[in-house]
Amino acid sequence: MLRQLTTEEWTQLQGQGCTAQDWQKIKVTHNFTPQYVQDVHFSGEVTLGVFNAEYTLPGGLTVHSGIYHATLHNVSVGDNVRIYNVHNYIANYHIGAGTCIENVNAILVDGKSRFGNGVLVPVMNEGGGREIPIYDYLSAHLAYIMTLYRHRPLMLHKLHEMIDEYAARQESEMGSIGQDVRILNCGSIKNVRIGDAAKITGVSVLKNGSINSKKEAPVSLGSGVKCNDFIISSGVNISDSTLISCCFVGQGCVFGKHYSALDSLFFSNCQGMHGEATAIFAGPYT
Repeated sequence: MLRQLTTEEWTQLQGQGCTAQDWQKIKVTHNFTPQYVQDVHFSGEVTLGVFNAEYTLPGGLTVHSGIYHATLHNVSVGDNVRIYNVHNYIANYHIGAGTCIENVNAILVDGKSRFGNGVLVPVMNEGGGREIPIYDYLSAHLAYIMTLYRHRPLMLHKLHEMIDEYAARQESEMGSIGQDVRILNCGSIKNVRIGDAAKITGVSVLKNGSINSKKEAPVSLGSGVKCNDFIISSGVNISDSTLISCCFVGQGCVFGKHYSALDSLFFSNCQGMHGEATAIFAGPYT
């Protein structure tokens, strides 16, 4: 149940360095208390949960949930979220309970986005002609048919239509960050949907994609990683300045040690280290 700020809460927030474009557009949960919201600028429609939890960081440092040193525009913040030191701003996002965001440049959705769904990947032919639209539930079987059954144009047309319809349903001006996500020491994250329990640490750029992490199989993205126009499935681990552009990455894949992938499809449990992939169709366990 949401309510508006009381006069006392509004006054306390101002005393803690907070400002707002319009205080009337800020809604809070019934048990909200303002002491853990400090040096924050609010813009647009904002909703805030309660901030009761503490977290222990590596090394034993204990920190409290809340929002500190940030700008929020059209953001809903779930219970016991910690947002600390956002250099630019967070805009147009739903942030799930228990998530921690620290030392990031910007997290935003700009205009309408399909979060990587429907991106065309020219697999197996760098010159084009065998483009496959990627989406959250792409399988190796379906991709194989769409890539190699070019002599069945009516079937391919129907499959493209089905994927386009799914991608259209994902279109939104609001992004989502799931529950218990960790986003630490990152650069720019734009038009990206992030699932539960993802661990994103030291990433340089994420743009136009979906990270389909879940509690049972979290996604981990590490230092220096750059991803553009992508779908990343559950259980994936990408680290060590790996570059991913215009790719589908299936469940359980592992990429690292400066790997580079362009215009490629990787299905379950593929592994890539050191090298480069361009227009690759990598079946499971490649």
